[in-house]
Formats: sequence, structure tokens, C-alpha cells
Amino acid sequence: MASSQTATRSAAISANKVATTTAKSEKSAKLRSRGMELLMEYKQDRTSVRLRNELVRLNAGLVRKIAHRVSHQCAEPYEDLEQIGYIGLIRSIERFDPGQGCAFSSFAVPYIRGEMLHFLRDRGTTVKIPRRWQDLQKAGQKCQAELIRQYGRQPTDIEMADAVDISVQEWRQVKMANKNRMPLSLDATVSHQIDSSITLGDTLPDMHYIILQGLEEDRQQIQRAMNQLEEKTRSAIEYVFFKGLSRKEVAERIGVSPMTVTRRIQRGVEQMVAYLQPQQDLQADQP
Repeated sequence: MASSQTATRSAAISANKVATTTAKSEKSAKLRSRGMELLMEYKQDRTSVRLRNELVRLNAGLVRKIAHRVSHQCAEPYEDLEQIGYIGLIRSIERFDPGQGCAFSSFAVPYIRGEMLHFLRDRGTTVKIPRRWQDLQKAGQKCQAELIRQYGRQPTDIEMADAVDISVQEWRQVKMANKNRMPLSLDATVSHQIDSSITLGDTLPDMHYIILQGLEEDRQQIQRAMNQLEEKTRSAIEYVFFKGLSRKEVAERIGVSPMTVTRRIQRGVEQMVAYLQPQQDLQADQP
């Protein structure tokens, strides 16, 4: 008896499920049919705002479904994505041709999703912030508004960290990351002069130029030191260190022995060091 009642109940539940599924299928088929009729009418009259709005209402569920899925992959609010998705839906309605034999939903999805992705790309930052910090920043904004209402002032970092349940150090890192998520342009104006303006790029040192400038200063100092040397000693140093000649070749050119060339080079280098040392000490003493 009990098994018979259980079987009857199971059969009734199954029949109810089948009836429900059938009803949903029939309703969905009617909506698709109605949607296609409206699309065909709209193709004949692209200026009809009423037809377009009715098509938007019929396909609003498609936008909400895609917005819900995309919202789980980014930090943007679901509501913003939904609104952007409607722009994509309208564009797909404007471009859809019922005569192509394509289902409207298949045609509309790339437009709706593409509009959302364009929105996320435009809203994206050059500096990629970890998803956790993005979520903490959003939670912090809500807590900040509540604390301002509660205290009548801007909350401290300690109060904000307690509100979002993280350490003060991490909250400060979250704030710093959010503040620096977009780099400044080198063309940004930092100050104005009477006849011109100074950009951020103008204030940054050119390391390549600074290195070249330092090398040029060193060259000039060495040249001044060499000018203090005797002619044959200066020639020996130039031939060996600047032109790469051997000491034997240098000896033949200046008319002395290779040993003399070695002694002249050693004495000349010592004289140059003695000349340059006071120059370096003087530069070191300058503020």
C-alpha cells in the first residue's frame, strides 16, 4: 500500500515537472516568435522607438545574464555592467537582419559582451592592482561614508583598517595602490612661468646626458693635466693610452729607448695624479 502511494506520488511529481518544462518551452517559443516578428517590423521601420524599446524589454534577461557572468570576473559593479550591456543590445537590434537566418540571441551576445569588455578596458588601469586590494578599496569606500556620518569627520587609517578588518599597514598599501593606479604624463604641467610652462618631463634628470656630461668634464680635466707635462712625456702617454701603440713603437717615434718610455709614462702619470688630486679635493669640499 505504501509503495503504491509512493509510486503514485513520484509519477505525479514527474508529470508536474514535464508539464512545467513543456509550459516553459512553449512560453520561450512564443517569446522567440514574438521577438522575431518585432525584429522584422523594426527592419521595415528603423525610426520606431516603440518597437526598439519593446525589443530591449524582451531581451533584457540576456543582458542581465551576461552582466552577472562578467561581474564575477572584474571589480566593476553589476549595475554598471548591466547599463553598458543595454547599449550593446541596442546596437545589435539596429544591425540585426532577420533574413540572414541567424538566431537573434547568438547575434546579440558578442555586441553585449563586447560593449562590457570595451568599458572594462577603458576603465582599466595601467598599473594592475591585485583583485583583493580592489575589493578592499570598494569596501573601504562604503565604510568611509558610514564613518563620516557617524563621526562627522574623515576617519583615520586605524579606524578604516578596523572597519574592513585588515592591518593598518595593508590599508595604507591599498590607498597607495589606488592613488598610483594611473601614471602621470610626462607632458603634465607642474608649474607656470611668465612666458612658458614647465612639464613633469622637464624636471626629471636625463641620466644619459648626466653621464656624458660627467665624462666630458673628466676628459677636460685630464687634458688640462696632460698640458702640464713635458712634450715627450705627454706624447708617450698619448701614443700608449690613446692610440694603443707598444712601448717599442713609441720609443722609435720620440727617439728614446723603450725603458725610457716606461719611466716617462710612470713619471707623467704621477704628475697628472698630483695635479688632479687638489682639483678633486676642491670639488668634494663644495656643497
